[in-house]
Amino acid sequence: MTRHEPTAGALLWRLTNKWRAAVDKAVAPLGLTHAQYSLLATLYGQSLAGAKPSQRELADVSGMEPIYVSKLARTLEQNGLVRRSTHPSDPRAVQLEPTPRGVEVAREAVAIVRTLHEQLTASIGGTKSARYGDLVRTLRDLLGDQP
Repeated sequence: MTRHEPTAGALLWRLTNKWRAAVDKAVAPLGLTHAQYSLLATLYGQSLAGAKPSQRELADVSGMEPIYVSKLARTLEQNGLVRRSTHPSDPRAVQLEPTPRGVEVAREAVAIVRTLHEQLTASIGGTKSARYGDLVRTLRDLLGDQP
């Protein structure tokens, strides 16, 4: 039986699942899933610049599908972390902003995930290493994502 080297796709899939599970576990005490964290953290980051993005704009920034953003936003709203309202320039659009509690939870979650990020990248020198920078550039190239 011949053993084949895994493809980059297979390795990325495994790494993505490992990463998702680690973030799920890390943010669970805050009542968040990895997906909810991703949306809340992105929204929090946008709000620091004064933005109140629409669900569509947040989908574009986060890389999530708009229907998934809508579902996550409703859950975060039910949990008191996000406020959804009619967008002032487009009555068909829903505008999002973190609630004061959402800001608190986002800050705590971001700190937790940053620490986890350092742990998960320690084998390549952490997030400040040249290898990490190379990895990020490679992944952006594969995604066709511009900095």
